[in-house]
Amino acid sequence: MTLHAITVLGHDRPGIIAETTGRLAGLGLNLEDSTMTLLRGHFAMMLVCEGATPDAEIEAALAPLTADGSLTVTVREVPVEAPAPADGTSWILSVHGGDRPGIVSAVVAVIAGVGGNITDLTTRLAGDLYLLVAEVDLPAGVDVSAVERALTAVAADLGVGVTLRAAETDEL
Repeated sequence: MTLHAITVLGHDRPGIIAETTGRLAGLGLNLEDSTMTLLRGHFAMMLVCEGATPDAEIEAALAPLTADGSLTVTVREVPVEAPAPADGTSWILSVHGGDRPGIVSAVVAVIAGVGGNITDLTTRLAGDLYLLVAEVDLPAGVDVSAVERALTAVAADLGVGVTLRAAETDEL
């Protein structure tokens, strides 16, 4: 079996998810991972599907979605990899405050600096209020208090608030 990464981007309208996943199921593809969201009125979806269908056939099956020019679709094969063993701990990072450039890069640099990994990240802008919520895996043995102090310092420089809390298993 082969894994395929599929992206669908464009102007939002009802039925995009149903049409896309219906066509993929019709090809016998199994939907293994997905994320779908609206970004300022634009639809964004990424899927990882497993199946024996070649990329070209998947692209042909999804071509009708792009016919009016409002959506773009990409398909590419991705290597099958075993998930890395989780030897660290999961955390929820949230940032909120006035919007300004550099919030995401400054905050995630702290996580990357200790060998942490961002496994999910969402941002929203509501007027002038900026909100970032991320799922973070920190390596075993990391000094979480030091990470919190570094995040607090970065947040103070940016004029935003930050919290880091242990993730409950049922939240992920």
